Amino acid sequence: MPDFNYLTDLVVQVRRDILRQVHKVNSGHPGGSLGCTEFFVALYQVLMERKEGFDMNGVGEDLFFLSNGHISPVFYSVLARSGYFPVEELNTFRLLNSRLQGHPTTHEGLPGIRVASGSLGQGISVSIGAAEAKKLNKDQHLIYTLCGDGELQEGQNWEAIMYAAANTVDNLIVTIDLNGQQIDGATKNVLPLGNLKAKFEAFGWEVLEIEKGNNLEAVVEGMKLAKSKTGKKKPVCVLLHTIMGNGVDFMMHTHDWHGKAPNDEQLEVALSQNPETLGDY
Repeated sequence: MPDFNYLTDLVVQVRRDILRQVHKVNSGHPGGSLGCTEFFVALYQVLMERKEGFDMNGVGEDLFFLSNGHISPVFYSVLARSGYFPVEELNTFRLLNSRLQGHPTTHEGLPGIRVASGSLGQGISVSIGAAEAKKLNKDQHLIYTLCGDGELQEGQNWEAIMYAAANTVDNLIVTIDLNGQQIDGATKNVLPLGNLKAKFEAFGWEVLEIEKGNNLEAVVEGMKLAKSKTGKKKPVCVLLHTIMGNGVDFMMHTHDWHGKAPNDEQLEVALSQNPETLGDY
């Protein structure tokens, strides 16, 4: 049984990490990062089967690929606090020659990062390749990926979605961060996505929804259910309903904080809403 008291404290700490990272360099994407904090904590602390150390091949463990790479602040925080690299390295976010670039890269060898991402629309394709490699290697572990909802406006996704079902890629769980916001506004105003559940099902996927995507227990329960659906001849899609900017009242429910850092006063207000728990870096 997961220790939800510890996990809740970790969620608060990760939110603080996100805010401090983007504030320090006055650059980055806090909105989507804050909205996906519970998902990342659940994934790395409870759901994924991980082995000691890190290597690019990832044989014998579950793998995760972040497609919407602009939410790197939450990814870096959870990787650091899951032991992949020192927490203090979060201080280097977006600095020149840092391993923690604004969008994840591989050339500096940051543990936990297996693919450069941020060019939207590519994550599902990459994950399908990794999932098929698992099958070729007789490795029973799973591939996870996270995409933004606005990202599904990229056509490459739908080619990949069609391919995965046609080729029985059933060791794959694709989660969609369904917050209804993107850089230019609400998705319904920029380019409506329609009924995503019906679309994925029409393409031959198993689809689950987590209505409370910012509730840790709901995320853990929903993702465990998704795991139970793997290996049954269909790829699995999870529609994760989240709130952009979750945990900071003035950042919630708006696209305004998609890619804007808080100033000094705003940072203090945001941190006061997320009191220190595990210790800042």
